[in-house]
Amino acid sequence: MDRHSFILFYASAAAVFGNVINANKNGVVYEEGSNITLSCSQSPGATDYVYWYRHYERSKPEFLVLTYASADKAKVSDVDPRFSVKAEKRDQIHVDLEISSAAVSDSALYYCALRPTVTGNTSALYKKPVTMKDKRETQRQRKRQ
Repeated sequence: MDRHSFILFYASAAAVFGNVINANKNGVVYEEGSNITLSCSQSPGATDYVYWYRHYERSKPEFLVLTYASADKAKVSDVDPRFSVKAEKRDQIHVDLEISSAAVSDSALYYCALRPTVTGNTSALYKKPVTMKDKRETQRQRKRQ
């Protein structure tokens, strides 16, 4: 009996300031070890750059690679050399994320964007919410003053 592992990929895209970028495949399943191409397309002149991200469930999005929309050669991701991006100009600009020898651990939401969505900002982006206990202690301290 052959055992196969399958990988689910989902590509997503969005509109920014009237410019539209489209994911060309949604909810695709591949066999482990296969080479995968996820494609985004955009209208010419929308923007010069396309960003690709990977988003695992219950984690923050991870930047994979940035490419110039009219680049003439593939660009390899610094995150993982199995990930590369190439752009091709047809009726629209197609920017493909290629994953070689896909592994089950590559199962994630992948999305392309026209603007950076993960900035690497080292300042606190999330603050600890004030709990009810914290509020009561703060109120007691104020009453003492």
